[in-house]
Amino acid sequence: MKKIIAGALLLAAAGMACAQAWPQAKPIRLIVGYPPGGGIDFAARTVQVPMQELLKQQIVIDYKPGASGTIAATELTRAPADGYTLLLANTGPFAIAPYLQAKKPYDPLKQFTYIGQISQGGYIAVTRPDHPAKNLKEFVDWAKSRAGSVNFASGGIGTSTHLNGELVNQVTGLDMTHVAYKGSAPAVQDLIGGQTQLMIDAGSVLLPQIKGGKLKALAVTGEKRDPQLPDVPTVRELGLPGLESIGFQGLVGPAGMPAPVVQQIAAALEKSLVQPAVKEKFSTAGAEVHWQSPEKFQAFVKADNEKWSRLIRERKIQAE
Repeated sequence: MKKIIAGALLLAAAGMACAQAWPQAKPIRLIVGYPPGGGIDFAARTVQVPMQELLKQQIVIDYKPGASGTIAATELTRAPADGYTLLLANTGPFAIAPYLQAKKPYDPLKQFTYIGQISQGGYIAVTRPDHPAKNLKEFVDWAKSRAGSVNFASGGIGTSTHLNGELVNQVTGLDMTHVAYKGSAPAVQDLIGGQTQLMIDAGSVLLPQIKGGKLKALAVTGEKRDPQLPDVPTVRELGLPGLESIGFQGLVGPAGMPAPVVQQIAAALEKSLVQPAVKEKFSTAGAEVHWQSPEKFQAFVKADNEKWSRLIRERKIQAE
């Protein structure tokens, strides 16, 4: 009996030592569910350096693109909940994509540990510079007079660009045709070329084209005006509050992570986000640093799930 007790105590001590050693045991793997160079990769790289310095451990970015980010999220559900595998989460795979399939690949609210929100930002509605509409309200009026001949572009079925276009249809009573592309870049090019009339996407995608004079901003979907576009009204200012939507980015891990490890990662993330250089990088990309604690971040994502899943159900949107 004494040997059994002693063995149990040794195991408990070893477990405590492992917990106390985090994150010294090995580098932290940060999964990104999209190719290098996009908005999610940008967010991951922006927080990578300051978090490495604060945690005194290397953070290695591991790209697992595909299926609107669901491949990466699914992989995270299979990872050990030891704090050494994390994911840069965003709206698509955590509030939209799971509801596009008859059987959800994972439950975004039950199969992950929410660590902290990193940023959020409204989307921008754009059209060609020579379009007669000066804002989104005028565009809606213009489209209503051309029923059946107006379309909107997206970066693919089930993306936030697709859902925002469907939201315009639902709220305004329009019936614009959805034209899906394999990514935002070709969608933008066809919009510039006149093959489509409207697109609603993130600032990181659209701001360079707007500032370069190739696209015209009609509205922003956030709660307040974009500092990069101070003269562009919000949808609420235009009398279209139902079109408000916000994209988010944050840090998550597998379900069941130890609370002390979650607290340590969250503290490092929060300290990283208050650094002026980090705030400036996000602002330049059209996003806003928006820290939220694990509890508040999870509540925010839950509300987003309810909003987008309802729209998907009512508009009968399905993945290809």
